[in-house]
Amino acid sequence: MEEPGFRVLLVAAGDRKTDAVRAIRTLTGLSLFESKLLLDRAPAAVTAPGWLEAAQDAAKVLEDAGVHTAVVCDWCERTVNRGDGPLDPGPCAGPWWPAESCRASHPPSKDS
Repeated sequence: MEEPGFRVLLVAAGDRKTDAVRAIRTLTGLSLFESKLLLDRAPAAVTAPGWLEAAQDAAKVLEDAGVHTAVVCDWCERTVNRGDGPLDPGPCAGPWWPAESCRASHPPSKDS
């Protein structure tokens, strides 16, 4: 069974739009024009589903540029905190992944 992916959702552009466009370009490889369009379309997915750690790293790059982001589980659609626990503590409602194994419910510890 394939592990669910996590994508970065651009929630709001923030005040530093030039920095935000540069960060989007860095992460996506889009042109300046396409990056600005994506920023103006918030909320919008910035990354394709991928590993939780990669999504959290991408969210950090965007947040450092002033963008408001969320990391969303592609499988159960819950928002995951970049810290140690979920923002949405409800049970995983995905159709194939066991709730006790959902990484949105139980992000990996930083010690492992």
